[in-house]
Formats: sequence, C-alpha cells, structure tokens
Amino acid sequence: MEKIGIIDLGSNTARLVIVEMFTDGHYMVVDELKESVRLGQDMDRDGFLKPQRIAETIKTLKIFKRLCDASGVDRIIAVGTAAVRRAKNQRSFLDEIQVSCNITIRVLSEEEEALLVYRGVINSMDIPKGLILEIGGGSTKIIYYNRRNVLHYASLPFGAVTLTDLFASDPSAEVAAQHVEEFFTEQLKKLPWLSEVDPEAQMIGVGGSFRNLFKISKLVKKYPLDMAHNYKLATEDFTGIYDMVKALDVDKRKKIKGLSPARADIMPAAMAIIKSFVDYMDTQMITIGVCGLREGLMINQALPITQEKPISDVLGYSLDRMLKYHGCDPKHIEHVLSLSVQLFKQLRVLHKFPRQYLKVLKIAASLHDCGMRVKYHNHAKHSCYIILNGLISGATHREIILAAFVAGCHNREDVPLGEWAKYKDIVLEEDLDAVKKLGVLLRLAESLDRTHCGMVTGVNCDVLGDSVIMKTIVTGDAALEIRDATAASMEFKRAFRKNLEIL
Repeated sequence: MEKIGIIDLGSNTARLVIVEMFTDGHYMVVDELKESVRLGQDMDRDGFLKPQRIAETIKTLKIFKRLCDASGVDRIIAVGTAAVRRAKNQRSFLDEIQVSCNITIRVLSEEEEALLVYRGVINSMDIPKGLILEIGGGSTKIIYYNRRNVLHYASLPFGAVTLTDLFASDPSAEVAAQHVEEFFTEQLKKLPWLSEVDPEAQMIGVGGSFRNLFKISKLVKKYPLDMAHNYKLATEDFTGIYDMVKALDVDKRKKIKGLSPARADIMPAAMAIIKSFVDYMDTQMITIGVCGLREGLMINQALPITQEKPISDVLGYSLDRMLKYHGCDPKHIEHVLSLSVQLFKQLRVLHKFPRQYLKVLKIAASLHDCGMRVKYHNHAKHSCYIILNGLISGATHREIILAAFVAGCHNREDVPLGEWAKYKDIVLEEDLDAVKKLGVLLRLAESLDRTHCGMVTGVNCDVLGDSVIMKTIVTGDAALEIRDATAASMEFKRAFRKNLEIL
C-alpha cells in the first residue's frame, strides 16, 4: 500500500490531502489540511505574486511537508493553478518553494486543470450529461460533457478573489455583486457553444463556494443529511441565500452559520458568478459535487486507465472502495448480494416495487456488514450510520437513506421511527413499507450464507395461496443456513402477509 500527498495550490486556498492507495485500484483519504493563502490577491495590478502572499504560501507548504513526513507519505504530487500559471515571477516562486520546502510544483495548463476537474466529477457522479461550473480564486472553469465525453470547456481568467479585488472600490458588496454579474454575463456571451448545451444537461457546482452554499442551505432548510455530494439546490433557494449574503457587510457575513469566515469577503463575488450563470443558462437546479481537481488526481493515480476513459460503474466502484476500507468479506458480500437480487426478482409479484428499489437493496446488501469494523454487536446499527455518513457515489440522497435503513433493520431490528422521521422531507410515504420488506429480504439472504461458505447457491420461490415456498439450491450441508433463514419467518409474514416455508 502506498501513501501519497496531493497538494493543490490554488489562487485562494492551498490544500493538502493524504491518500492511501490500495493495490487493486482503490484509494481512501486519511487526512487533509487547508489554509487560505490568497496567493492570487492583488496580482492583477501588475501580474506579479506579492511578497506577503508568497511568504504565507511558503509557510503553509512547510507545514504541509512536515505533516506528510510525519504521516509516512511516500511521495508528494503538487500542482499549481491559475495564480501560479499567470504569474510573471512564476519561475523564482517555484524555485524558492523547491529550495525552502523540497516540493516540486507542477503548473497545470488550462486544459489539464479542466480535464482533472471533469475526471473528479465523472468518476463520482452518475450524471450522463453535465455542465460543470468550478469557481476558483483566480479562474472559473466551465466544462460541458455528454455521454461521458468532454465536448467543450473554457477557463476564464478570473475567480472569486480576482473579481472581489476588481470591484473592491464599489460602495457596497451589493453593488459590487451586481457589477460582477454584469461582467460575468458579458464573458459568457463570448462562448457561443453554450447555446449548444443539451437542455437535459444538469448543472454541477464544484469548489469551496459550492460546499459553503450547501452548509448554509443545510442550516436554513434544516436538511438532515450532512452530505454535500449530490445535494440538490433549487435556483430559487440559492437566490434567497445570495440576496441575504450580499446585503451584509463582511463582519456580519463572518457570523453566518455555515459560511467559512476565511471565505466571507469573497463569497458575494462567487455567488454573483453563480447567479449570472444560472440566469444565462436558465437553470432551475444546481447539483453540488465535492469531487473535483484533487479527486481527479487521486483517481488517475489509483486507476491510470481513467486518463483515457472514465469508470463505467460509478456506484459499484464506490461500494467496492468502502468494502475494502471496512475489511468486509468480499465473497460473503458477493453471495449475499446475489441472493438478495434473486429474492427481489422472484418475489416481485408480492412487493411490486419498481427497479429503483433494487438499487437500494444492492447498496444495503453490499454494505450491510461494514458496521462490523465498529463491533459485532449492533453492527446493523453501525452499518446504517456508516452508509448515512460515507461518501457513496452514484446514488441519490434518498437512495442512500433508504439503503441505510434497510441495512439497519436487516437483523430483526425494527425501523426506528424517531430516526426515520428526521428524513420525512426526503423520503416518500411508501418508502417505509419498502424499507421493512427489503430489510427482510436482506435478512434472508444473509442467513442463507450464514457460514460464509456459499452452500446455498440459489433459490426458487413459488407463491401458493397464503404461502411462499422457497426451495434452496445447495452444494453441501446447508442445515445451519436453512435454520437461520427459517427463523425470519415471522418477520416475513409481518412484512408480506404470507407464510414462509424454506426447503
């Protein structure tokens, strides 16, 4: 196993992510650190990085290097973006970092940066058509992809920091924000390909400003899930937050819950960019993604093939990574998943669930044992927590919630209605019944592989009157498996109103 450090030296923030690379193409973030260095501040005046900003950046990079050394990092991958790319004193700056920090910074071209952002998104979100807006401190990237291919991209040479500086002389943040909107709209008019964007393409917001937007919206709406990735923010809700933020002075902005104080001064400019973009593109919904440039670097290191083509099964890759990290038995998980799918399909005449619920069952079956890493007792409850708080790519928030509760009630536990009520604004009325029934199916599937030996290879279910006859296909002595599954007969009857007989 290799441990690498990834440093992203942006125009506003310097970030370090420490990642463990598994031998089978998976990775897991184990530590991270960030500092607001404002490297790109005031450089638009003459194109030079300022001495104070350089000193602050080098101080931060020394801290990053010390943490990497203490953490046993094998190698560091460091990249610089817009501010470093445009700096007239780039060479002397990079040489000083090399000498004082022993870190080599690779300056990304506009195309390299856009492609890394795209790879971070496409390998973490199941969105076939997307229009990515990534707002940095010194640049703004717009990337349009369709059918998992980049069709167009633009890297505009200004971001939240540079636009804040540009309109700093305006009498108020509200006036400055209006000027940013007008300025950014004029830049969008210079991109004729925006008119070719498929109306079905989803807008995806990436970067620190969007993560802060999620935190603010979460508190405003009392959203129960602490998960920015795949969060849906309606444009009208965004506008309400924007109107609130730009009307306040910077000291009051720092007190807004969810907004990082280090970002309070540049947030109106970032939000003005978003406002201009959603108005120009007539976008009704923003999907927030937490994976961008750094994740693009990570996935390229873990799976070099992704530099040529993206992962085909985003959800499957994400689940495999979690299973690897939590040390689950892969053969048992694969067997339980197979049996769960068989039960779902063969009992469709009883439950009548649409295919979407099969996806929920697959997530729950894949991760039902991950709570074992906490402890065996109550492991279903721990699995529920891990699913709710892990980064599962390729699934909606509703699907993740349902899968968590299915895993949480699969070993005879009832659905905790007090906990379930927290998610009433996300789940549907019929979802509770579905969770109970899927939980029983998962319990049966797990029981049928009680010894983790794969004795029961399949099932054939017949619905006869008020009974379900389940015939097992076995390769050896499956007495324990059948006995354990039979113990779930009462739960099955409560859920499906049918007697269960297992042969």
